[in-house]
Amino acid sequence: MLVGMTQIPPASIDQLAGSPGPVRETTVGGVLREAAERAAGTVALVEGTAERRRRRWDYADLLADSERVARALLGRFAPGERVAVWAPNCPEWLLMEFGAALAGLTLVTVNPALRAGEVAHVLGQSRAQGVVLAPSYRGADLAQTLAQVRGGLPSLREVISLADWDSFADSGSPGERLPEVRPDAAAQIQYTSGTTGAPKGAVLCHRGITNNARYCAENLQAGPGEVWVNPMPLFHTAGCVLLTLGPVQQLFTQVLVPGFDPGLVLHLIESERSTMFGGVPTMLLALLNHPSFSGTDLSSVRYIFGGGATVPPILVRRVESAVGVPMSIVFAQTEASPCITQTRLDDSPDDRAETLGRPHPQVEVMIADSATGQGAPVGAVGEIATRGYHVMKGYFDDPAATRDAIDAAGWLHTGDLGSVDERGYYRIEGRLKEMIIRGGENIYPREIEQVLYAHPAVADVAVVGVPDDHWGEQVAAFIQAVPGQTVTPDELMSYCRARLAAHKTPRHWRFVDAFPLTASGKVQKFVLREQFR
Repeated sequence: MLVGMTQIPPASIDQLAGSPGPVRETTVGGVLREAAERAAGTVALVEGTAERRRRRWDYADLLADSERVARALLGRFAPGERVAVWAPNCPEWLLMEFGAALAGLTLVTVNPALRAGEVAHVLGQSRAQGVVLAPSYRGADLAQTLAQVRGGLPSLREVISLADWDSFADSGSPGERLPEVRPDAAAQIQYTSGTTGAPKGAVLCHRGITNNARYCAENLQAGPGEVWVNPMPLFHTAGCVLLTLGPVQQLFTQVLVPGFDPGLVLHLIESERSTMFGGVPTMLLALLNHPSFSGTDLSSVRYIFGGGATVPPILVRRVESAVGVPMSIVFAQTEASPCITQTRLDDSPDDRAETLGRPHPQVEVMIADSATGQGAPVGAVGEIATRGYHVMKGYFDDPAATRDAIDAAGWLHTGDLGSVDERGYYRIEGRLKEMIIRGGENIYPREIEQVLYAHPAVADVAVVGVPDDHWGEQVAAFIQAVPGQTVTPDELMSYCRARLAAHKTPRHWRFVDAFPLTASGKVQKFVLREQFR
C-alpha cells in the first residue's frame, strides 16, 4: 500500500489490515464444494419471502442443485462461453451463478429493468451465447422485449425461461464430467452502473471475487452462525459477490430478498434473526423511515454494513444510534471486485463515520496526483488508485477503455478523488469528473453536500457543476426536502455562507421529488446536469 510518497512495509500492512492472511487460489464453484464438505447440513440459502414457509437449501443441497444446473448448461454451452442472467433476485439466479462457475462458463449479469436497447447493448457487447430470463419484471414481458432486438444479436443461440426451470435443470447428463476451472479464469462480466456514459463490461476473475468477499466478511468478524439478509440486486457485485460468496466461505446463511421492500426487509431481519442490517444509503434511509422500524425486534443484529454510494457521516451516526450497533462501510468499485477499503467495527466512531477506513487485505492503494499520476503527499487530494489481486482483467473487448482505467504499472484509476492521513485512513472528496472548476478554483461537490445534508429540512442532496459564461462553471444544488418540510433557496444559501467560502456556496438551486439513480443507488449526476440545461 502506498501512503503519500512512501511505501508502507508488509509488516505495517498486516497491522493495518488485521493480519489478513494470503490470497487463496479459489474459484466460485470450489468455495461452494468446500462449504458442502465442511458444513453439509448448515442452512446456506433462504428464499426471503413474506411467508413463513420459505424454500431453504443447506450447503449439500445447494451444491447438488448447482451441479445439476452446471450439467444442464454443459449440454448447451462449452466452457469459456458466456451466459447471461436477466432476472430479479431469486434462488434460481444463485443456482445459475454457481452452476455457470462449476461449468467453466462466464456469467453476464443483466439488470432486469433494462429496456430493449439497453439489453441489446449488454448482450451484444458481451457476445453472450445464451441468456436465462424471467418471464416478466414489473409488468414488462422480458421474452417479448428480447424478441425485438434478437435479430441484432448473432452470437445469441439459446434463450432459457425461468418458467421452464425444472425441465432445463433436469436436462443435463448425470454422468457429465465437470471441468477444472482456473482461479484466474473469467467468472463474471459485470456492467458498470453508467453514471457517466454507456456501461462497460468489467471482467472479474474467480480469484478476485472469492477473496474479496472473504476478506470483507472476515473484516466484519462474521462466521458460522451468522445470518445475512441480502437486499442488494444480484446483478451487482454487492449482491452476488459480497453478500453471497462471503457467507459461503464463512459457512453461514444468506436470506435472499426478491426485491428491496423496507417492510419486508425489516420482517426478515426479525423473523430470520439476521446479524446484519445493511444496504446502500437510499436503502438505509428507507429502513429507518419505515413505519414498522420502531416495532421491529433488532436484537439479533451485531453490525450495520453499507456502501455502494458515498455514505454521509450524519447518516452513519444516525443509523448507528437507531440500531445500536457499529457500522462498517466499504469503498468499492465494480472494477475492483469490488472492495478497496473498509472501516472496521472497532474503529473509532469518528473514523467509522468520516473515513473510508483502511485498505482491504492484500490491496495497495495510492492517492495519485491528478497531473503526474505519481503518489501525492499525505493529506493532499488526488485520484484514488488501487492495485492487486482484486483488479479486473479488463473491460470486455475494449482495450482502449482498459488502458484508460489501468495504467502500465497495474494501477486501477478509480475516478474518485480522495486523501489519506498519516494513519492510512482514506477519505472521499468526490468524483474526478465531478470536480467543479470555478474561476480556476477546484471545488469538490462532496464538501458542499455534507454541509447541506446536515440541514434539518434536507433529506438528500446532489451538487453538480453547470456551465457559466463568466466563471466557466458554477455550483448548482439539487435538493430533496424532508417530507412535510419546506425550505427556500435564500435560507439554504445563508446556511451555506455561514459554513462555506463564498465561491463554494451554490448559486443555482433546484428542488426534486427524487433523484435519478443507478441500480446500485448512485445518483446519476450527468442526468441532473442535462435536466438543468
